[in-house]
Order: sequence, then structure tokens, then C-alpha cells
Amino acid sequence: MHPAFSIIFLTTLIGAGQGLFLALYSGQLYSVLNLLPDESPSFYVIGSMLVMVLLVAGLMSSFFHLGRPERAWRSAVRWRTSWMSREVIVLPAFMGSVVAWGLIHYLGWNPVLFSVSKNISVDVSLLVGAVATLLCFTLFLCTGMIYACLKMLQEWASPLTVINYTLLGGSSGFILATVFAAWQNSGMSGFFGGWSVVLTLLAFLTRAASLYRNARLKHKSSLQTAIGIRHTDIQQTAQGAMGGSFNTREYFHGASKRKYKSVKWAFLVLAFPLPLLLLSFGLGSHVMELLVAAFLMQYIGLLMERWFFFAQANHPQNLYYQTV
Repeated sequence: MHPAFSIIFLTTLIGAGQGLFLALYSGQLYSVLNLLPDESPSFYVIGSMLVMVLLVAGLMSSFFHLGRPERAWRSAVRWRTSWMSREVIVLPAFMGSVVAWGLIHYLGWNPVLFSVSKNISVDVSLLVGAVATLLCFTLFLCTGMIYACLKMLQEWASPLTVINYTLLGGSSGFILATVFAAWQNSGMSGFFGGWSVVLTLLAFLTRAASLYRNARLKHKSSLQTAIGIRHTDIQQTAQGAMGGSFNTREYFHGASKRKYKSVKWAFLVLAFPLPLLLLSFGLGSHVMELLVAAFLMQYIGLLMERWFFFAQANHPQNLYYQTV
């Protein structure tokens, strides 16, 4: 498939925003359970603003692949059958819940609803955050299922697609939360950093599993089924047209085999081991620059990973248009 950079930035930016919110809410939940020290409301206010910056930036980038952006609202009308329509509905709902969560902390309107024990109280922000968390995971599901539900693209049609979107977004979000906590001189930086390591390792394992699976796929379609001829020896010498078309532009990535393989190994290094090294050294030496470099390096790696994710998908129609 042809990777669209607007979609690459959409999925990586929104994924990082989702992961950052999950990190912030996890920190609040742990503090309520008296497992971490309490943070000031401004910590969550600034954090929620950073989440919204990422979500809005990702949403804006999505408009660049629309032929008629003024009709974007119509993408939500097929919510009964389309995962894309569900994503279009869940994303603004998640954004609204993040805004509400941040406003509660900013305005200080956070009454206690009930108490579980003498030391554990559930307030409004905790309840709104729980709703936002549910919407966050629903958004991960919708985004991943947009691609996983396409059975003719066998590289995508796997539960690993949804799992990888979730873990990669969580990994980048928690690394960014580590940077944010260190910048705010928060005691949660170690907590976020520890979970960053766990999520990054899990993301590496599941992404490697998807690469292993895709490298050994046996495609259901063949050149014989593509053109309806059952002869055992068929060689295509032309695509049947003098110039390119929508099919040859949008279903081929157009990169050389060398570039294709280079991108794969580059993202495997930049998205996983290198950020972990920088994160470990940054947390150990309390050097802010190393933590920032860990996030930036991983984000560059995730851009490459998402490019490779789209480029690796081999549409069955390419069997017919294989020779340009």
C-alpha cells in the first residue's frame, strides 16, 4: 500500500496523546491508592493541555488526505458497520472527556463522591478520568480495527494490529510522561519511566511477532486467480496501460527493496532499544536532555514503523498490476 503521511502523523500523534493521558491518569489513581505522592492540580492541568495539543495536531493532519474536507462530518454516518466512522465519533468524545478532566483540576471543582475506606476517596476527577480511559482504549480499538478488519490485506488482518497500536501508543505516551514529570520536578518520573520500559519491551515483542508472522504468510490470491487463468506458468510483461492510474499510485509504496528493508531495521532500532538506553541513562543521571532525546528518537522510529506498516500490506490487486 502507499503510505499517506497525513495518516502516519495522525496515528502516531494521537497514539502518543492517548498514552500520555493513560500515564497521567494512572499516576492520579496510584496517588489515590496512596502508592505515590499526591501531585498539585496544575500538574494534571498542564498534562491534559499537552494531551490536547497532540490530539488536535493529529486531528488536523488527518484533513490533508481528504479530497473534500468540508464533508468530513459525513464519515461518521456509517457507525453501524464502519470502524472509521466509530473512530470519528470516539475521538471527539475522548477529547471532550480529557478537557473535562483538566477543567475539573483547574477549577478545583472536585468533590468527593464516596469513600472506599478511611484513606481512599473517589472524587469527580477520578470518575471522569475513568470514562476518558474507557474512551481511550475504545479509540485504540477503533483505530486498529480499521486495518485489522480488512481480510484481503493479510498483513493487517490480525489481532496483533490492534495490540501493536495500543502498546506503541502507550509506550510513546509514557516516555513523554516521564519527560513531563522530570520537567515538573515530579516524584512520578520514576513511576512513568518504569512503565515506559515495560510497555516498550512489550511493544517490541508484539511488533516482532507481527513481522515474523507477515514474513511467513501464504497469500490466498495468486496470479492465476487474479486474472482467472489456471495455467501453471504465467508471466506478466505489461500492466495493460501506457501510463499510471489510481491503482498503481495508491496500492504501491514505490520504494526500492533496499529502502524498504532499511526502514524496517531503522524503526526496530530507533523505536525500541535506543529509547530504552537513553531513558535508562536519563533517569539514572537525572539529565533532562537524555529523556527528551529518548522521546524524539522513538517518535522518529514510530514514524518509520507506521510507514513500514502501510508499505508492507500487499493488496491482491497488485498481482494484476505488478509490472508497471
